Formats: sequence, C-alpha cells, structure tokens
Amino acid sequence: MKSLLGAACKNPKHAVPGLTGRWRPPWPTVAWFSTTPVSHRSKKSSKSRSRSVQLFDPRTLRTGMQRDQDDSLSKDLPRRPDHVVKRHYRNFHDFTLNHFGKLVKSLGAFPHNQEEWRSFGVNSQLQLDHEISLFKSTLTKAFDLAIEAGKTSRAENRTFWSLRNAFIRSDAAGLLRELKYTFQTFLMRSRFPKAVNELHMAISDLRFPYEWYPATRMMQRTIHLHVGPTNSGKTYNALKALENARTGVYAGPLRLLAHETFSRFLAKRRPCALITGEELRIPADSDTWFHSCTVEMTPLNTRVDVAVIDEIQMINSDDRGWAWTQAFLGVQAKEVHLCGEERVVPLIQGLCARIGEKCIVHRYERLNPLSVMDESLKGKFKNLRKGDAVVAFSRVNIHQIKKGIEEKTGRRCAVVYGSLPPETRASQAALFNDPDNDYDFLVASDAIGMGLNLEIKRVIFDASYKFDGVGIRQLTIPEIRQIGGRAGRFRTAAQEAKGDTTAAPSAGLVTAMEDEDLEPIREAFTKNPPPITTAGLFPPSTVIERFHSLFPPRTPTSFVLARLRELSRLSPRFHMCDFTDAMEIAEIIKPYELSVADRCVFLSAPVVLRDPRQVMALEAFAKCVAQLGSGNLLDFAEIDLEVLDEPTPAHPSQQTQHLHRLESLHHTITLYLWLSYRYQGVFQSQALAFKVKEMVETKISEHLEQLTFVPDVQRHRRQRMRRLAAMTEEKERNLLGPEDEELPPHHEEQVGVFEGDEELFEGEVDEVEGEGMEEGEGVEEGEGMEEGEGVEEGGGAEEVEVESEVEVESEVEQRKGKKSEGLAEASKE
Repeated sequence: MKSLLGAACKNPKHAVPGLTGRWRPPWPTVAWFSTTPVSHRSKKSSKSRSRSVQLFDPRTLRTGMQRDQDDSLSKDLPRRPDHVVKRHYRNFHDFTLNHFGKLVKSLGAFPHNQEEWRSFGVNSQLQLDHEISLFKSTLTKAFDLAIEAGKTSRAENRTFWSLRNAFIRSDAAGLLRELKYTFQTFLMRSRFPKAVNELHMAISDLRFPYEWYPATRMMQRTIHLHVGPTNSGKTYNALKALENARTGVYAGPLRLLAHETFSRFLAKRRPCALITGEELRIPADSDTWFHSCTVEMTPLNTRVDVAVIDEIQMINSDDRGWAWTQAFLGVQAKEVHLCGEERVVPLIQGLCARIGEKCIVHRYERLNPLSVMDESLKGKFKNLRKGDAVVAFSRVNIHQIKKGIEEKTGRRCAVVYGSLPPETRASQAALFNDPDNDYDFLVASDAIGMGLNLEIKRVIFDASYKFDGVGIRQLTIPEIRQIGGRAGRFRTAAQEAKGDTTAAPSAGLVTAMEDEDLEPIREAFTKNPPPITTAGLFPPSTVIERFHSLFPPRTPTSFVLARLRELSRLSPRFHMCDFTDAMEIAEIIKPYELSVADRCVFLSAPVVLRDPRQVMALEAFAKCVAQLGSGNLLDFAEIDLEVLDEPTPAHPSQQTQHLHRLESLHHTITLYLWLSYRYQGVFQSQALAFKVKEMVETKISEHLEQLTFVPDVQRHRRQRMRRLAAMTEEKERNLLGPEDEELPPHHEEQVGVFEGDEELFEGEVDEVEGEGMEEGEGVEEGEGMEEGEGVEEGGGAEEVEVESEVEVESEVEQRKGKKSEGLAEASKE
C-alpha cells in the first residue's frame, strides 16, 4: 500500500478515555448505597448522614426504577411498596451525586478551562466551587421532592424527571449527558433574563417549518400520494410520471435505490445526475437533466416539473425523518409524487391543507397474493427452494449464510446489501433474477424491503430482531411487512421481455429459519401498524446559527443545541428528531476554531460515533478546516491505510478485528468524500479517495468470501440475540409514561428556570450574584451561511458486524459517552 499511495501511515491511536461510559464496576463493587428502609432525612440532615451500606449493582437500580415506573403507569400491576420505591430513589440520588462528581472532574478546574467556564458566567475557582455546592443542594431538593412528596412528573419535578428517564433510557452515559446540560443551564440562569429568554423563544419557535422555504410556498404544487402495500405498483406509477416529465427529481432512502433509478434513466437515454453524500455525477453533455438522489440530498433550489419522494412513511423516523419533511416541504416541483404506506395519509393531507396545496390520494392493491407459512425451515438449508431469499441483518452474517447454503445445497447463492458497489449489486441481482443459471438463492439485507427489483418467490427471515446501531431490538410491524412483502412478483422480467401478459402472478410466501421467529412474523401480518401522526423535524442550520449568536462567545455548541432542543416549540403535526449525535459531534470538534457555519456542516457528518478510529478522523478533519491546512488524504495519520497492506489473519478473533479495521477505514473514506464536496478547496484528494474506497471494498469482499458457516454457532447466536431483543423490548415498554406527562417543554413563564422546579431555586440566584461575576461580553454576530445539506444514509444496520453485536451493545454507551468529557481534558492537554 505504501508503494501504491506513496506515504506511510501510522496506526490509529487509542480512544481518549472518558468518564461517561456505561458503569461496569469490578466485582465485588465498592460499597456505595444504602438499602435500609429508614424514614427519609430532613433537609438539614441530608447534607451529613450516616447510612448502612452494602454491595450494589447499578444495573439492578436501573431495572428497579424501570419497574417502579411501569407499576405506577399500569392499571393491572400492583403498586410496589413505598419504602421500595423510596429506597431506589435514595440510591439513585447517591448514584447521581457520584456521577456529578465525575462530570465536574472531567470538565476541569477553573484555571485549566477558564474560557469555557467564563462563557457560563463563572469567573473564579471560588465561584465555581460555590456553584457546584448550590447545584448539589438543588439536586438533593429535587430528590427530596420525589421521595417525600411523591412528585416525579415532568410538570412537578422537571429535574428529577429528566435525570430518571435519561438513566433508564441510556444508563450512566445518558445520565451524565443530562447532568451536564442541567448543570450548564443552572450556571446560565442569571444570564437568561426575561428579554434574552424572549429572544430565545422567538428563534426556537419551530411551529411553522413551511415558512423555511419561501420560494416553494410561492408555487402552487399538486401533491399525488401513492399508497398501498408492497408489490402494488405505486412506485412504478410514480416513476412513469417522472419519465414523462421534462425535468424531475427522484429522492429515495438508500444509495441503492438512487443508483437503480439513475441506471434506469441512463438506459432510456435520458440525461440524469446522481447525487449522494459520497458521490456526485453530473451529465457533461446536457444543459438539463433529471436528479436521482438520496432524500437528504434533494435539491431544494432547483425548479422541476415532477418530484418523486419514495418511502414517505419514513417521515416519522426519529433519526432521518427530518430529511423527508425537508424534501416534502421544500422541493420546488409542479407535481410532487409521494410513495408509501396507507397510514401516512392523514398526516400528509393535514400538511397539504395547512400549506394550501391540493392532495390527490391514489390507492393500490397488492397485485399478487401473500401469505405466511405454517412452518419454518427448522434451521436447515436443505429445505430451501429455487427463488428463495434469506434476509439477514449484518454483512458478516450474510456471507456466513451464503457459505452455508452453497455447502449444503451445492447450488450458487447471490448476495445483495447496502454497501456493495452499484455495479456488483446490479450483477448479483441479475444473476438471481435469471431463471436459466444455477444461482437459485439470494441472501440479502433488509435493503430489499425498500423496493429493489428482485424476483423473489419466498422471503425467509434469518431472525425477527436486529442490531440497530444502539441495541438489539425486535423488528417492527412495518419493517416485517416491508421485507416480507417483497415475496412474489406480478410479472417476471422474462415474461415482460416475451410480452407475456396472460401469465398469472406468482404468490408470495413468508417464513423464518426457526420456529421461535415465525410467530412474531405471523403476528405482524395480522396486526395493523399504528398510524403516523407526526413528521420529524430538525432545526435548519440558519436557525442554529441565529440561536448560537444569542449566547456569549465560547459557549459550547453542544449546550446551544441542548438549549434549542429544550425550548423548541412544535406544532402537533411535528416531532423533534434525535439530537444526540449532533451534540456529540459538537463536543468532539469543540477544541477547534471553527465558525458557527462550519460547525453546522460537521453536525450532519456521516460518522459512526461508536468507532474510535472514525472519531479521531473527524477530529483531524475539523482541525484541518479550522487551520486551513492541507487536506491531502495521505497527510492524515489518523486514516488507517496500513490495514490495506496487511494479510488476512488466520485466527478467528484476529479476523474479526481485521474486518472492523477495514469497515472503519471504509466509513472514514466515505466521510472524507462527503467533506470534499463541501470543502472543495481543502479536501482535494477526491480521486485518490475513490481509488482507496474501491480497494477497501475489494479487501472486504475477499475477507467475507473466506468466512465459514458453523450451524451450532449460528443457532446459539440467534438464541442469544433473541434474549437480548426481549430484554430491550421490556426495558423500553412504558418508558416515558402516559401522554399527559409529555408536556411541551416551552412554557414561557418558566423559561430560564427548570420547569416544574421553581421552588428549588428560591433565594439561590441572589446568593451568587455579585460574587466575582462580570457583565456578559455581548453576543457573537452570526456569520452568513447557506442551509446545509443532510447526512447521507450509510447503508443501514446491515453493515454492522453481527458476531460483535453483543460486545458492541455493551460498549456503545461507553464509547458514546467518552467523547464529551474525555475530549475536554484532551483539548486542555
């Protein structure tokens, strides 16, 4: 590799150690908590108390608090004794105070982090110590309110409610994130007078996202909503309308679909541009062309005749729903064709009525029958039939199953998944679709559920659960229906080529590899998924920049985002998408002198934050932009190019590590390409990056081809993952309580104080005023910027290594938390 690229690269550094990871104490653990059911202490005795202690596992605490909450919300389950609930809350109080101590240590003393402390109004170590003491007292009051008065709701005791739910949802890492924001808000309380709060509220008013696209609102669009089950022809009809137009846009959820539509238009000799996060192909011999893109990259400043937005039901996604909302509200097309499920109709009709646009609903019925089989394959590949597709949820598992099928049946097996190069995927699909060769079977990821053109007779689920990047969970009803619905074809390609319109459509069948997974699949086809009532929303970069300008200089962007999330006012038709990744990226790039505009670009970068190598690469890229340095690919020692020179290890455990390094390098190169389109004058090695990306994909394919299939290992893996999925489902059940507890976080009369906690702060703000605090230095003027484009979808969960899923699940929160606190110390060093 050194001879090919002309430079030697260093091995990746170790991840910066952090303090916010999942707490896993060595056994026996330190004695932290009391379990003696004594009457709760008074305010005076709460500061100094003597309590008996015993060994305590925080996982037990979290489970106990979850059950306390479930019992209080359920009418069927008996309530737990009050002394048990109070004991859990006391233990949680001590646990929270201990982790607050870790948080303060990670933030650093005043002399070592003066600029950041001053941005929060702290001007001396003495004042910082006093604020820490006051905050601890405030936490204790909030817990006293929960224990003595039983006030635990969001309206009555916001601080306790937020900390408890962060802990239940994300363990110690989530608790530390919430503690950090709560403490920073506490420090800023004197800097949020009424006038400033009013400005904050005005900018964070996101109830009218339609107004973000004034040019589109000046048009009179017609919305065509194509809804129906899979294999009903809805996308086919929408694409027909696009083909008959002079100019148009196709926006899909996957790079695979964008490439498929791109190839379709080229085959019809229609000029077409391909726009994804890592690739941009513009026709050189035409003045006008069609656009085929991922939904995040939908061009909003180009007027076209027809726009097709596929899989519109994903507008409800907590992660990517904002991209569908942005595309739907902002695309400048005379006709907008939306394709999706029936359950999205009321939402789209309501949005169209709100913006005054005509909505025409086209409903479709499935063109061929579909049924769930009574029996599974019993885990035996000999029960496979020609035309079967086995659906797995990781790249490693896909290739292991492929190897097992070919060994047991003696027939060839094609593979299709998200990260395959487009040409390879097209050739694999063609081999499977051709009835005259010996490629009888297909192993694919859940990407086939998004409408890839495959002639599948029977869909077989390898499992009814998946690793979604955070944990193991059961497949949802819509996911099972989307994937299973790909079974059966109305008319095969061979029949269409012969012009045979009389052949009866082939029926589709759905089953599973094992009986344990068949029942949830059968249930999914008998239940109706819940209706979609809200569209995802994420503040555009213009809003973030304006909001940021109202804070003192050097205020961390992560705090600004947390404050914006907290104050945002939304219409009942919208919900706020997840801020977690954006806030973590903001913490990672905090040490570098970037403009607010540049920070907004990096917030949507396609980086896998649980991978330390990618985090280091992100830091290096941010530093390069900040210093206007050389963006030559070979100049970044953080890019692990040496892995391309290393042969595949012989030992299985080393093979897994080797594959992780290759996948990490692939994601890092993708990130480099993504940035090269946004900073063309900095990251100039685009051609070399494409070459390296191709080499990495070749190495990964060679590695996966060498995998072996061991039936017992696969069976035990399914059992283990099934248990983890059940545990995840139980933990998430009734997590946030009844709907009436989900109050809007924007009561104007409470802004600037913890909503529901006003009585905890009485007499405390005046106590710290005049104690070395200076007047604010004013606000930063926001720099002009264009609205940033969204993050490119990275291929889905099929790219996660299955054999390491259990390890990843136990490390995800640890790695997630390592950045915000650990990097604070690293930046000082």
